[in-house]
Amino acid sequence: MESSAIDKCAACGKEGDGLKFCNGCKLVKYCSRDCQATHRPQHKKECKKRAAEIYDEKLFKEVELEECPICMLPLSEKKNTAVFQSCCGKRICNGCICAMDLSGGKLGLCPFCREPNATSVEEHNKRTKKQMEKGNAEAFNMLAGVYAQGLYGTPQNRAKANELWLKAGELGSPEAYYQLGNNYYFGRGVESDMKKAKHYYELAAMIGHVTSRNTLGALEGLTGNDNRAMKHFILAAKAGYESSLEMVKQGFIRGDITKDEYASTLRVYQKIQDQMKSDERDNAFKGAKSSKFVLVLAGFKWKGSLVDIETDRRRVHIE
Repeated sequence: MESSAIDKCAACGKEGDGLKFCNGCKLVKYCSRDCQATHRPQHKKECKKRAAEIYDEKLFKEVELEECPICMLPLSEKKNTAVFQSCCGKRICNGCICAMDLSGGKLGLCPFCREPNATSVEEHNKRTKKQMEKGNAEAFNMLAGVYAQGLYGTPQNRAKANELWLKAGELGSPEAYYQLGNNYYFGRGVESDMKKAKHYYELAAMIGHVTSRNTLGALEGLTGNDNRAMKHFILAAKAGYESSLEMVKQGFIRGDITKDEYASTLRVYQKIQDQMKSDERDNAFKGAKSSKFVLVLAGFKWKGSLVDIETDRRRVHIE
């Protein structure tokens, strides 16, 4: 559309500085809501088409992965690889926590802000709520997990959890939108709704949640949208998701993508996997896997629940 065309109202032709773009397509302008309503029947088809294109541009855009604020390496979405610190509201990878412990740093201090860790669930929850007052997305996500599972003496309340996850997502937590997608998919605290589930998976994927991206690939594949499915799998694989890489490989074998597309995806996958690795993270993983010690958090043995809680860390040797 020519620039001169969008400098006038699409309905009445009025020109001026007070014209506003159509919120859906950004292709035409109107001088008033009445003009927009009058022009709607004529514009509706074009508007929906362009709005869908704009949405897909956002949906299929590559997003940088969240990084640990200390080592600046990408964080993995695998469970028990990072811990939320209620003192500063940061998520710290276990590699940096392990490195501080092994370097002789004082146990019980946050590796990022050096504040003493909470020594009880009550203190941790109090700090988390203070972070919520500051608009910290992960704090809302953390508390939502507590309500969802009924942890640490908190009565289970899935409706409250969904309310907190929605707020966390709006503040920028990809994990929160993913949890909402799961809840609508499985009917946890809400009626099962596949359309809403997909919507929240998409919101999560657009702000960097790789598992949601893989899930979207599977959902699109189940409904026969192979092209969209492969786009999701390629993006997830490039973000380091192994299952998605396998789906990309299968797509190449079937002829859904070219050899160059598969090779490019594989190279990026290997690169991001390398970026996620460090000696410190390997040491943390080996220490947890060896069963020579476990992390004791707030008096509870860490069993890898949805909510990772930071407190005074103590090594407990197991004979």
